Amino acid sequence: MMEYKGYLARVEFDDSANVFHGEVVNIRDVITFQGTSVDELQQAFKDSVDDYLDFCKERGEEPEEPFSGRFLIRLSPEQHRRMLLAAEKSGKDLNAWASEVLDQASAV
Repeated sequence: MMEYKGYLARVEFDDSANVFHGEVVNIRDVITFQGTSVDELQQAFKDSVDDYLDFCKERGEEPEEPFSGRFLIRLSPEQHRRMLLAAEKSGKDLNAWASEVLDQASAV
């Protein structure tokens, strides 16, 4: 993953074209970039994010902000009950417990 100004990008290598290409993954708008070297790729990423921000400003629109920190999930009533019980057993509120569990599950 690459990060610039809070925007995260996933990068892949296209062996047939001999080029790296990437896409910002933490917003719904589409920001893509590519390069034939790591340095070129990093600069293209920064340029693409800056271009996106400039484009939004020119149009008088707010750019999409990466990750608000809010995460909505739909559960069955039974799942919700079990999660609340697990949180209470650990001495945490549901948000703190869920955050800890998700953090552990997503650790690289």
